[in-house]
Amino acid sequence: MTIVDVRTPDPKKFIKGATGDWEIVIGMEVHAQVSSEAKLFSGASTEFGKDPNDNVSLVDAAMPGMLPVINEECVRQAIRTGLGLKADINLKSVFDRKNYFYPDLPQGYQISQFKQPIVGEGKILLDMSDEQVEIGVERLHLEQDAGKSLHDQHPTMSFVDLNRSGVALMEIVSKPDIRSSDEAKAYLGKLRTILRYLGTCDGNMDQGSMRADVNVSVRRPGGEFGTRCEIKNVNSIRFVGQAIEYEARRQVAILEDGGEIDQETRLFDAVKGETRSMRSKEEAHDYRYFPDPDLLPLEFTQTYVDELAQDLPELPDDKKNRFINDYGLTAYDADILVVERASADFFEEVAKGRDAKLAANWVINELFGRLNKEGKDLSESPVSAAQLGAIVDLIKEGVISGKIAKDLFEIVWTEGGDPAKIVEDRGMKQVTDLGAIEAIVDEIIAANPEKVEQAKAKPGLLGWFVGQVMKQSQGKANPQAVSDMLKQKIGLE
Repeated sequence: MTIVDVRTPDPKKFIKGATGDWEIVIGMEVHAQVSSEAKLFSGASTEFGKDPNDNVSLVDAAMPGMLPVINEECVRQAIRTGLGLKADINLKSVFDRKNYFYPDLPQGYQISQFKQPIVGEGKILLDMSDEQVEIGVERLHLEQDAGKSLHDQHPTMSFVDLNRSGVALMEIVSKPDIRSSDEAKAYLGKLRTILRYLGTCDGNMDQGSMRADVNVSVRRPGGEFGTRCEIKNVNSIRFVGQAIEYEARRQVAILEDGGEIDQETRLFDAVKGETRSMRSKEEAHDYRYFPDPDLLPLEFTQTYVDELAQDLPELPDDKKNRFINDYGLTAYDADILVVERASADFFEEVAKGRDAKLAANWVINELFGRLNKEGKDLSESPVSAAQLGAIVDLIKEGVISGKIAKDLFEIVWTEGGDPAKIVEDRGMKQVTDLGAIEAIVDEIIAANPEKVEQAKAKPGLLGWFVGQVMKQSQGKANPQAVSDMLKQKIGLE
């Protein structure tokens, strides 16, 4: 396969070395566990957190005479993922045996796909701060996961847990189009968002259902690709960024010192924030791939693919564009809202029939801000979409001010209840009676003649008077009415 470089060197992303600039070249192989209750070739459960070796069938344990049987749901989910990545779907694909020997691989080979994967080339669009970047997807293939070796259970022995043996994985391979740690993190985050929208993988990196192998090399800007090192099984977006930054600088230091990069597989030590050598990097021929004789080629019709395409949900990019065009949101706000499908759905429920920009502001700043502060997920929110929508209504109708709304939000968060009834029962309506407001304004002006003169010279001081009136009215005065009246009485109009 010929690798084509489609990216123009960007000086903003260069590493400054002692002998000049260096460019990072990154490709990623993301292993995403397919959302399926059974494994790829057996009926064993995929439930997370079971005791060691509870989820193991005779097929997973490679007992003699046991033959694999393809799980149709895993195939369906792989095709849906390919469609979500705007990728080519191959109507015929082949399962191969990838041969290597390790204690947690009882068969002595992994059933994977090599030359004929189920999904071909696709793309992922990244909205970076100053540009949109397209990252090519080389392929997506299905394969079975290996088990897990446990080395810290006994001082002199290792143990093997085969619960993950045979679990269905989608390996999603990017092209070497990524040029910075920020792009790599954005790519992984966007891919996880797409998978979650599709429901084909839960994206829970802390549980191992999504993990990344990161290939890193450096070169002089625009030069030939350098020798790459693969950082295996990185299980968080933040760690991916840290691993790339360390590895790239490690390679630059070696090259500038006159050395050569060894093609190898490395691990990332999250505690030390560094990569370390694991083993020499294998090539395809090292695995002696050949078609699995126990599995027929996988074939389906274009009609089957088209039917799956028709049932896809609205994906993040399409939803973002709709939020911008239909609701008038900024790209920044739309980006935040569409990261999770649940967040987007929550916003749309709040915004239905209301001021969408005001709804977005309250969802993002007040609700999401409070959830983040307390370490809660949206599903744990004490404030429902209906309650938040009611608060937005009260603001828009002028029943309460922004300040009162924040007090009301706090009450609903801690005590629950109907926002409109709370406002009525607790006398929280803002004062719109101009006579009552005028009395407070006159009192503040009379008590601060020097401030009045200063405000005439510097109109920006009007905010001080507004603050004083709001304070005296316990936040109930209509801020716009207060501002207009102060301008008139001080003579700023």
